[in-house]
Amino acid sequence: MWNAENRQRYNRDKLRYPSDLTDDEWSLVERMIPAAKRGGRRREVDVREILNGIMYVLSTGCQWRYIPKDLPPRSTLNGYLQRWQYDGTLHNIHFELYQKCREQADRAASPTACIVDSQSVKSAEKGGENIDPKGYDAGKKVSGIKRHIVVDTEGLLMHAVVHTADIQDRDGGILLLSTMFGLYPFITKLFADGGYQGQQFRQALAKVLPQLSVDIVKRSDTARGFEVLPRRWVVERTFAWLNRCRRLAKDFENLHRNALAFIKLASIRLMLRKLSNSK
Repeated sequence: MWNAENRQRYNRDKLRYPSDLTDDEWSLVERMIPAAKRGGRRREVDVREILNGIMYVLSTGCQWRYIPKDLPPRSTLNGYLQRWQYDGTLHNIHFELYQKCREQADRAASPTACIVDSQSVKSAEKGGENIDPKGYDAGKKVSGIKRHIVVDTEGLLMHAVVHTADIQDRDGGILLLSTMFGLYPFITKLFADGGYQGQQFRQALAKVLPQLSVDIVKRSDTARGFEVLPRRWVVERTFAWLNRCRRLAKDFENLHRNALAFIKLASIRLMLRKLSNSK
């Protein structure tokens, strides 16, 4: 936690841009970046600068064409982002940092409880042929996408999916939980809000994760205004953490897979700072 004593540890004024990786942060991910392929032209770009450029876009929310000239070209940054997404580099970095954050908190590497929730996000103006569709969330009156995430009791992102906003929470939740592919085999408890109640969700969940029991945390009918709900506040705080990155303020991406990549990058950014600032 930030306080007057450890203020210098959190100070990023000496960096070129506050979004740049520090030496400690870079040391955590350097070995997980794939080496250049054999044969052909040698790699001439600095991979650390590639990551700095992608983090600049994530943190500031700027358009690709407005990337500063002292960072690699937008085509290079976008190309590496696509490559790391396809070959699983982002997933591997995220999963390893997640385990390190769990160990730092004196928790087992694989959690036993999780919290699920979704966030409807308005889509920005887009144009072109190769664009994933958007939907309309009638409950929240939002035209765009939904970010569906599952977090542990520490608030760390475990898994996420992006889909159209017209998909109901109970259906999107099954899509989310069924695509974890055994990453967290010891999960036995799921906390969720009223959007996931009902037999339809429980029956579908029993097919994909039969060991998982659901605990629906409901808001009191007599409550007025804001109310902190047990466990549910954890995932809401995670959304707040992720939304510190201005690229996530709206849905700016043409493809859902790119939107998912930036969610993972926001979580990677969070965990890198957690691990580095604790030293």
